[in-house]
Amino acid sequence: MIKPHHSDHLIPLLVQDPDRREKAKRDAETLPSVLISSASAANAVMLGGGYFTPLPGFMDKSDTMSVARTMRTGNGLFWPVPVLCLTDSAEGICDGQSVALRDPNRQDHPVLAIVDDVRIETLENSDIGEICEHVYRTRSDDHPGVRDFLSQGNVMLSGPVRVLDFSYFETDFPDTFRTAVQIREAITKRGWNTVVAFQTRNPMHRAHEELCRTAMERIGADGCVVHMLLGKLKPGDIPANVRDAAIRTMVDCYFPPNTVMITGYGFDMLYAGPREAVLHAIFRQNMGATHFIIGRDHAGVGDYYGAFDAQDIFDEEVPEGALEIEIFRADHTAWSSKLKKVVMMREAPNHELSDFMLISGTRLREMLSEGIAPPPEFSRPEVARILIDHYRGDG
Repeated sequence: MIKPHHSDHLIPLLVQDPDRREKAKRDAETLPSVLISSASAANAVMLGGGYFTPLPGFMDKSDTMSVARTMRTGNGLFWPVPVLCLTDSAEGICDGQSVALRDPNRQDHPVLAIVDDVRIETLENSDIGEICEHVYRTRSDDHPGVRDFLSQGNVMLSGPVRVLDFSYFETDFPDTFRTAVQIREAITKRGWNTVVAFQTRNPMHRAHEELCRTAMERIGADGCVVHMLLGKLKPGDIPANVRDAAIRTMVDCYFPPNTVMITGYGFDMLYAGPREAVLHAIFRQNMGATHFIIGRDHAGVGDYYGAFDAQDIFDEEVPEGALEIEIFRADHTAWSSKLKKVVMMREAPNHELSDFMLISGTRLREMLSEGIAPPPEFSRPEVARILIDHYRGDG
């Protein structure tokens, strides 16, 4: 199986032994504590599940700025996005202490993780602006990822981490949430060797379905892992439970048994376009996928990124040998009225734009909210029904 990122084995930071974990939870109640941001809590979950292998914890200011500027930590590890623990204030906490991190996404804010030998630093406005410029390619707070980043506070806590649980993801999505460790184990159990991963924060329409099928055929994959983001999204995005139901229905109806594994991970969307695409590739390498689909405007939002910037970064900014996972580069996929099938548009010669069925996201939401099913060439009817019920408030 493919090795994890710059490591011979996964490094999940969850306290593995149940007895030790319960003792750590009890001990954590006696420690100074801080309520962290949702994004920081998601970072803790990803550290706990092994997705951030080989990181030992949250990055300090030096590594943060180095990663933002060069996509490398101070010791040379290739990494595209700073992994931070941010809060508004560290009052009552001193450098060198163990600190309990409280979960902002659950009632009563239980302790999610412990940072040992904590280091407390402050990001200056100039630092924050530079991070935004490099990671998001904009400083505008109209960008939802920048807006969320700016809202988290400028006090950063760094140090080695002991993760105590997986927040709400394990309880709210018991059939879908999986750690990198669990996905690797499932891939091994199924006997898959060549595995393609598909990232989604949306329900899968026919174009997405065909893209997975095409990728599997062209690389000779044993299976596909549909890996959906379960964390916080921007307003207007479809909730995770609805996406989950829609994707499961599509897979059950239209893929052969034991060819697609449906999973999810506990991370908040960054909308960081190219940099986030590289981060997504590391997640998938760590969970055992050998190939990863990068499509048009992957992890993008609005018009902040070019249509294929998230593919180009792997050629232009990712050093040779930095990643073992291979990228499957996909074009915009749509129904061809000439060929009577879903195709990648760049692979359809002698076509005009009018020969493709293209429905904007705005128009799709309007149709669904009005109870109008999208054409079957665009969305499977079983999937459309689930989405209509959601938009009309019936689901």
